[in-house]
Amino acid sequence: MKGALPSEPKITGAEPSNPSSPALEDVSFSDILAEQWKTLETYTAQDQKASGASQVFYYADDSEKTPQVDAAAGFADKSDVSEGEKQVLLDEKKGDIPASADDEEEDSPYDIVRCSVSNKDNPELYSLTFRVWVLGIIFTGILSFVNQFFFYRQNQLSLGGSVVQLLAFPAGYVMSRTLPKRTFTTFGWKWTMNPGPFNIKEHVLISIFATASSGSPYAIDVVTIKKIWYKSDLGFVASLLFILTSQIMGYSFAGLTRQFLVYPAAMIWPATLISVTLFRTFHEVQNFGSRMTRTRMFWMCFTISFVWYFIPNFVAPALSYIAIMCYMAPNNVIVHQLSDAYNGLGILNFTLDWSTISSNMGSPIGYPWAMACNLFAGFVIVMWIITPIGYYTNTWNTGNLPIYTAHLFKTNGSRYDIHQIMTADQHLDEAKYNAYGPVRMTFQFAMSYGIGFAAIITLLVYIGLHYGPEIYQRVRQSREMDEDVHMRLMRRYEEVPHWWYIALFVVTFTTSIIVCEVYHMMPWYWVIISTIVPLVFTIPIGIIQAISNQQPGLNVITEFIVGYGLPGNPIANVTFKVYGYITMTQALNLVSDLKLGHYMKIPPRHMFIVQLAGTLLSSFIELAVAYWLMNTVKNICTPEGYPFTCISANTFYSASVLWGLIGPGKLFGPSSPYHPVLYLFFVGAVLPVPVWYLQRRYPQSFWRHVNVPVAISIAGAMPPMPAASIVNWFIGCFVFNFLIHRYRNTWWQRYAFSLSAGLDSGVAISGILQFGIFAKAKMPQWWGADTNHCPLAAEGGFLNRVQH
Repeated sequence: MKGALPSEPKITGAEPSNPSSPALEDVSFSDILAEQWKTLETYTAQDQKASGASQVFYYADDSEKTPQVDAAAGFADKSDVSEGEKQVLLDEKKGDIPASADDEEEDSPYDIVRCSVSNKDNPELYSLTFRVWVLGIIFTGILSFVNQFFFYRQNQLSLGGSVVQLLAFPAGYVMSRTLPKRTFTTFGWKWTMNPGPFNIKEHVLISIFATASSGSPYAIDVVTIKKIWYKSDLGFVASLLFILTSQIMGYSFAGLTRQFLVYPAAMIWPATLISVTLFRTFHEVQNFGSRMTRTRMFWMCFTISFVWYFIPNFVAPALSYIAIMCYMAPNNVIVHQLSDAYNGLGILNFTLDWSTISSNMGSPIGYPWAMACNLFAGFVIVMWIITPIGYYTNTWNTGNLPIYTAHLFKTNGSRYDIHQIMTADQHLDEAKYNAYGPVRMTFQFAMSYGIGFAAIITLLVYIGLHYGPEIYQRVRQSREMDEDVHMRLMRRYEEVPHWWYIALFVVTFTTSIIVCEVYHMMPWYWVIISTIVPLVFTIPIGIIQAISNQQPGLNVITEFIVGYGLPGNPIANVTFKVYGYITMTQALNLVSDLKLGHYMKIPPRHMFIVQLAGTLLSSFIELAVAYWLMNTVKNICTPEGYPFTCISANTFYSASVLWGLIGPGKLFGPSSPYHPVLYLFFVGAVLPVPVWYLQRRYPQSFWRHVNVPVAISIAGAMPPMPAASIVNWFIGCFVFNFLIHRYRNTWWQRYAFSLSAGLDSGVAISGILQFGIFAKAKMPQWWGADTNHCPLAAEGGFLNRVQH
């Protein structure tokens, strides 16, 4: 249950947003893609109107209406545009050539690809340049630092690829105008700081460089819980090796599956098409007139966000969550449970803090309105209907516990101390466990696991019903279909040999065994078993994701395997999950990147280099930030360490206890009160069927917008996600993606993502600066300085209050 759900088009490979629940992506990609091209045309029309330019779309095939851009036409009557600015577009277009003379009108056999990806390539465009290295390193450092810094905070803000995509374009252009063009010779190799105008291939490589592994690696959760909760620091060097092996091992699986998941035209990878469209928007349709540009909008929003965040973050933290009901009934425990943000259900709890809105779910601006409605409907059903009914009827004797938390308890409602039931080597001591008593969790926490079980089966059934025939047909086509135009265009570039990936696997696999054995994380033979999971599932799961954009989660499978195989060993449990599940997920993220490079005609060896370099650099930075915070922030990962309360790491720790130390045999066995949640596996198999039938029976009704896997997937993130965060995120979605999108669509199309990136970046930089300035400062005590106006929600169950 780590992390937040994704919310913006994924630019490049990153850590899974919610590794302990089935992966969730936006599903309406055909509609989104069509809207992106509509946006592209809107930009063109706006620029023509504003500047008198005549940027022209023409179509290679009127029947398919595949948009292409006459870049030169855009400058026909624009005398105030510099030659350099014109050249940025002209140089990219003038060298575009088809794969062969017969391929001038040939394109992808799939409509969704034809409307996004160019069927031409300019092999003369340089890609892995000095600019790519400089900007890639800078943006990798910024994103890695910011995302890891905020990972430990209560509001877990995350900067994504859209920020890099937006800022790299003007930065690259400025470098192309200012850097010297002199040629240098180093060890016989000639290079230059400025080979010419900044182009689209450089832009793509910078984004992939910066976001290849910019999210907090899953392995850092293991490092954190060992140091903070299990009091056994792994050490910086061992931690770095653990992170690198878990991250880089995915490269070998990604590279060795290229012929199945990247090369065939039938493997579309819909999410990458949005990235392709956005990159082409930057480089094929530009506005150099005097109107408000997207970059200006970014910096304006950045400044406002940067300044305002001083108010809710330092001066008046109460503005982060305004719990109206708690102000009205300050001594009523049930009211506090219903309204509190972190230990309650978030009812009538609002915010004036952008970090509250975007930190857990991501920016609401990037999420389709229909999918947001599905998510919020699932939230309402789980949190506002099922949870109160189960909790206030004292189901599983949870009435003496808080209504919503990831913490673990004894049967009397006191906190569970794992050190009372462990041996010296941090394994379960059965005698001590029997004497101390069983572990208990809240009704909502137990149900989140049950709904997570249902979500896995629901997603598989949903994919079978909606995409089964298409997946079968695409698999056959991938084996029988000739190379498409994109594959032939890529033949011009040197491919990465298989032995590079094999060498990576041998090195990382060997190192992982050494690390696990030397530091007693997991027996060596369990490392071998863990690698079988990605070896077996990467291709079939990758085929499903490449066609449906859905990635079934295998986390529960890995937890059950190691939970029954190594009961009573919490660190082995989470280590197995890292190597078994996360390696596969990382591999599929990297395969998605490779497909993006395939569509954008990036030389494969350049892709390999930037992916590897970005992962190495980001892993080091993220671990350094993690150790810096864990060693310097007093009471980190506790309520006293606010705002560094580590809500995701707390949940990860609880999962390590439940699945590892206690084990699924005790946790869900016949004698456990939580045994009934296993039956939700069967419920999950039935849930999508009636909706699928209604969608086929009434194709134009509202049922066509219902997506059951999306609706129930929200339970996988709760806990640790604050309930009020979902409420305010949905309000933001309603404002931006319903009201503004519907009634000010032109403005939304032009500025929405720039506004989102600006607000996120402003909060991130402001938060880091305030940490440096006010680390030892404290606001005088006043109403606004109080961070929690619903204290009764976390102090215990309603039964204790009622009985007293």
